[in-house]
Order: sequence, then structure tokens, then C-alpha cells
Amino acid sequence: MMKNIRNILFYTLTIGVFSALLYFFIRQGQFLESPDLLKNKPVAATSSWEQFADTFGHNLTHPLAILLLQIITIIIIARVFGWFCKSIGQPTVIGEIAAGIFLGPSLLGLYFPEFSAFLFPKQSLGNLQFLSQIGLILFMFIIGMELDLKVLKTKAQEAVVISHASIILPFALGVGLALFMYERFAPDGISFLSFSLFIGIALSITAFPVLARIVQERGLSRTKLGMMVITCAATDDITAWCILAAVIAIVKAGSFVSSIYTIILAAAYVFFMLRVLKPVLKRIGDHYSYREGLTKPVVALFFIVLLLSAFCTEVLGIHALFGAFMAGVIMPSNQSFRNIFIEKVEDVSLVLLLPLFFVFTGLRTQIGLLNDPYLWQVTGLIIAAAVTGKFIGSAVAARFVKQSWRDSLIIGSLMNTRGLMELVVLNIGYDIGVLSPEIFAMMVIMALATTCMTGPALDLIDRFMPQKNWEKVAAAHESSRFSILIAFASPQGGRKMMRLARYLIQKQTESHQVTALHLSPSSYLNQVNTEEYQQETFRPIKEEAASLDLSFDALFKPSQNIEHDIIETANEGAYDMLMIGIGRTVFEGTFLGKILGFTSKIISPERLFDTITGKEKLFHANVFDERTAQIIKSVKVPVGILIEKNLDKVEDILVPIFSPADRFLIQFAQKLGLQENIRLTMMDPASTAVLSSEIHDELIEISEIDPERITLLDENMLEKDFLQGKDLMIISLASWKKAVESHSLWLSHSPSVLIVRE
Repeated sequence: MMKNIRNILFYTLTIGVFSALLYFFIRQGQFLESPDLLKNKPVAATSSWEQFADTFGHNLTHPLAILLLQIITIIIIARVFGWFCKSIGQPTVIGEIAAGIFLGPSLLGLYFPEFSAFLFPKQSLGNLQFLSQIGLILFMFIIGMELDLKVLKTKAQEAVVISHASIILPFALGVGLALFMYERFAPDGISFLSFSLFIGIALSITAFPVLARIVQERGLSRTKLGMMVITCAATDDITAWCILAAVIAIVKAGSFVSSIYTIILAAAYVFFMLRVLKPVLKRIGDHYSYREGLTKPVVALFFIVLLLSAFCTEVLGIHALFGAFMAGVIMPSNQSFRNIFIEKVEDVSLVLLLPLFFVFTGLRTQIGLLNDPYLWQVTGLIIAAAVTGKFIGSAVAARFVKQSWRDSLIIGSLMNTRGLMELVVLNIGYDIGVLSPEIFAMMVIMALATTCMTGPALDLIDRFMPQKNWEKVAAAHESSRFSILIAFASPQGGRKMMRLARYLIQKQTESHQVTALHLSPSSYLNQVNTEEYQQETFRPIKEEAASLDLSFDALFKPSQNIEHDIIETANEGAYDMLMIGIGRTVFEGTFLGKILGFTSKIISPERLFDTITGKEKLFHANVFDERTAQIIKSVKVPVGILIEKNLDKVEDILVPIFSPADRFLIQFAQKLGLQENIRLTMMDPASTAVLSSEIHDELIEISEIDPERITLLDENMLEKDFLQGKDLMIISLASWKKAVESHSLWLSHSPSVLIVRE
């Protein structure tokens, strides 16, 4: 108490004395002002409120305030549109591009011109453009790092054939299309060579990042087909960027002959990057490949390499983005280094800066210019040429290198994806004056259309040319007597479920099958970190399985809809049981959570938001959250739901039989009774054995396996001291629901619970 009083007195005296001193200094300083300064002081002609309003208005329209408001608006709108597109099965990038068009003159500028002029005044677009270019430079740097040149070498021959065929055919169609479009649409002063080459390259590009994400979401990344199409897209990207660099050089130089000097310098730049700088960076990266080693000076060195590379290519006349891409390619191939570095750059570039590029593109896209049916016919012709060239070129070449028709069509569909990379090319063409506003709008529509059609095309191929999916192939083992699928979220939860599964398959592990499934939200993964993430996720599971002398199959897949994929895997995999885990966070802030002892001082923001919006209720009629309830409802095989409460060991297990419908639990008790290191308690609290002679005989039979370890109780012992001495309770879903609905007091003292639905 005395200490607090001393602190308050000291604080009061310090603030008071020095405030008085400041006032004295300011008053003395005012006497030093010259008489002329006093005469020239303006007399306030307006009220204080008007002065404040004038200052506030000036601050609101300050360039920095406008830029910050633009960034806030862009991120929010891009996230909303991206979420919507993801919910209907389209890539997020489609939503972000659509957000740009929405905020541009085509919609917001058309219907709310005053607000559009305030939010995106013409004088502010320069700042937005340069900031978006920084985001693009960082993004292209990441794309370069995500390319695995070793994979390109192993599949180089087939990939080169497919990717180059997918470039030359649409390129030729684009140049041919330019013959038809040049007179009407080419800007003044642009030669046919420059115009036709740019139309050709615009139709030839493939969006490597969007394609890679679709491959992951479709569960193809670990298959031969997935590796092939990723390699083709990577080869396509490298080739297309080299061609684009040459095209830019030709356009800026004015003729092919004068561009030769630029091309020679560009070739010398590429040679220096690959042969001189790359080995030096490799040694540095290998030395500092751990997280603590990447100190600020080391990170600064690699960023300097990035910026110098972008600067060199910009000065050479082949655009800064090519330099950023090359800087990413020559980064140390050490997997750990790339993972750490991508983590440092990715969120800032993808979440903060890249949406600015989409919106800036949307601000340039004036769909209103296409105000004539003829212009829409030309747009349709561009889309047809792009799809025909890319899809047919890729599919035919894939078939030529001995791919099946199904795989060839999938490769063609994926290679037809253009997305962000198309927008990059189009903006370059717009900046150097090759593309008119009309052609730019047509090409943006083509980029959206070809990217949107990828998902539906893959669905059609799966429908009319079906093939066993990855779940069926992984589960197509010779049938065993008892097969368990464990679907886990956290590695530690998976470890505990693996231990429990070991007891349920009795001693003869060789005649049983355990499969561990982990589904990760696809937005968490990229091409570089997927393999390392998989290894880290399954490491505790493997350690636990090794300690139990238990073999298991591991299934890992990026997923857009986790509960749907769990249901599909369980139903199509010939399993005898699905086991899922529920942690504390599912019940925090709910009535059931209080009953179970899962209380939290602060309800999670996500759960509070879901409750307010009506997505979730504080107390579900289904007892479980909606996702778990959907899994229980849809899975055809028996389901075990583990509510884990510090389940460090599984040695003392309780199996209560509340009704004749719980008879199926006796099968689990029989399996557990054979485990010599388990103490098993069978309880008949409702005198069910009296009503059913079969249940009575089966309970007696189990208790006689080993009377020292197995106890049969005919009375209700569900009290605090008794329950807290147990490690696990196995109960039927029907009995669990009744206990929750009747607010049974013993729930708050229960140990970890395995709820089984027959």
C-alpha cells in the first residue's frame, strides 16, 4: 500500500513540476518574438468547429490517408470476393480479379462515380501502381523460389515437349489473330511485329501459381500426373518469360535488329545469375539455413540481390519482374532456407500488396468500352483461340508422350489456366503502349474465363472418364478383420488416437490395418513447404507407432472442405471404424463445455462471430458442433469421437452399458479385455443385464477373462472420485446424448470419453 502511495506522489510531483516548467519556458519564448511576427498573425475569421472541419477534410484527402484507405478497402473487398469464389469451387485469384473490376470504372465508377473519384482520384493511381509493382516483384520472387529445377531435370524431356507445344500453338494462333485485329485495335505508332508478338505471348502464358494450387486442392500433388503437370507449368513459365523478355526488348527497341543488343545483354545477365551468383548464394544459404541464422544482415543481403536483379532487367529493357523471377530461381535450393524465406515474404506480398495489383488492373479495365456486339464477338474469338491453342496443344502433346487420354485432357485443362500471370503480361503490354484499352479489357475477360473453366473441366473429365481416386487406391489393400481410420488435426491428438487404436485391434496387429489421415486447409500450403509440413505432421504419429510396434498407412491431402473429405474417405475406403478427435476449443464458451469442465475466460472471436451470425448456437441440439454432427450423420461405418481431457495414458477404462441398445459396446470391451496392461471396468448402472440374458451372459464372459483386471459393477458408481480415477470412458452416442440433455452431474467429472456411434 505504502509503495503505491509513493509511486502516485512521485508521478504527481514529476508531472506537475515539469508541466509548470514547460509553461514558463513557452511564456518566456513568446516575449522573444519580433513585433512584425505579432502584426502578421492572422485573426481567426471562422469558428473553431469550421477550422477543425477544414483541417479534418485536408487530412482526409492527404495522399497518405487516401493510400491507406485504398489499401484497407482493397484488402477487405478482395478477401470477401476471394472467399465467395472459394466457396463455389473457384480459385481465390478469380475473386481478387473480380474485386478489382468491381472497384474499377466498370462497376463502382459507373454507378457511384463521386465515391469512386474520392476513393481512387487520378493523382493517387501512381502511388497505387508503384506499391502494387513492389508486391508483384516480391510475388515473382516467390514464384521463382517455388520452382524446383531438380524436378525439371528429372522430367525435362516430356515436360519440354508438352509445355513448348502448349506455347507454340496458341502463340501461332495469337499472331494469326493479330492479322485480323491489327488495323482496328492496334494503338497508333505500334508496328505489326510488336502487336502480333504481344498477342501471341498473351495467349501462350500459363498461371503456374494458380495451377499449382488447383493440383494441391485436387489431391494430385503427390501423384505422377500432378508432378508432370507442375513440371510442365514450370517449364512453360520459364520459357514464356524468356520469350516475353525478348518481345519487350523488340517492342522497346522498335525493330528486331536493334533489339539484338538488348537480347545479348539479357543473355549475359542470365549467364551471370546462373553460373556466377547462384553458387555464391548456395554457399551462404547452406551456412545460414536455420531460422536463427537468417539474421537481418543475411536477409538484407538476399533482398539486395532481389532488388539489384530487378533493377538490372528494368534498365536492360526486359522489365523488373523478370529480374525478380530470376532472383527467386537462383536462391539456394536448400529446402529449409526456402521455407523460412518464403514465410518472411509470402504474407506481405500475397495478402497486403498483391491485391493492390488486382485492383489497379481492375481500375484499368473498362468493360464499358465493349459497347458493341462486334467487340464482344472479337472477345469470344480471343477466348476461343486461347482455349483451342492451349488446351489442344497441351493435350495432344501429352498424348504423344504416352500419357493416357484422361491424363492428357487433365493436363490440357490445367495448362489452360491463366490467372495472375496473364494479368502481369497484360499490364506490361498496357504500360509500354502495345495494348489499347479495348484490347486490354478483352484480354482480362479472357483471363477470367479460361481460369474459371478449369475446375468445371476437371469435374467433367472425372465424370465421363472416372478413375479410382487417391483414397480408393490408398485403401485398396487386402481386406483385414478390423480396419481403423484415424482422422486427426493436431499431431499430439493423432498420437493419442493411435495409442487407443492399438488397443482396439487386439494383439494380432499384422492382421489389422490402421490408417492415419490428416487433411490440411489448402491455403496453408505451397509447393515448397508441403513435403516438410507432411513430415512434421506425421512425425509424432510415427514415433508413437514405433513405440507400439504398430505399422500404419499415412494419408495426407490439402483440402478445401475437410469434413466432406473425411466422410468420403471413410465411406469409400472399406474401413470398419472411423475415429475423430475433438479438443477443448470445440466446447469452449458453450453450455456443454461448462458441463465437461472446458471453460474459458474468453470465448474465441471465431465462435462468438459464428454465434452472432447464426452459423453456430451456444448449445447444439446435436450435442456436437455442426461439422462433427455432419460427419456422424454421413459416415456409413461406425464412428468413434474422442473428447480428449489430458489423456496421457490408457490404462484404466470404464465401459457403461445404459440400455440394451448399448450391447454393441461389449465388442469393444472384449477387445480391450485381451490387453494385459489394461484395467477394465464394465458397469451396468440401469440393470440392463436383468432385461437381457444375452447381455448378462456376455458381461459374465468378459469378466471371467481375467477377474483381477476386469471388474463388473451392477450399481451406478458415476461419482467424482470414481470417475477421476479412470483414464477413459467408452460410451454409446445415444447414451451420451441422454446424459447431456438431462444435464447429468457426472459429466463434469468424466475423464476422456470415446463416444461410439454404431
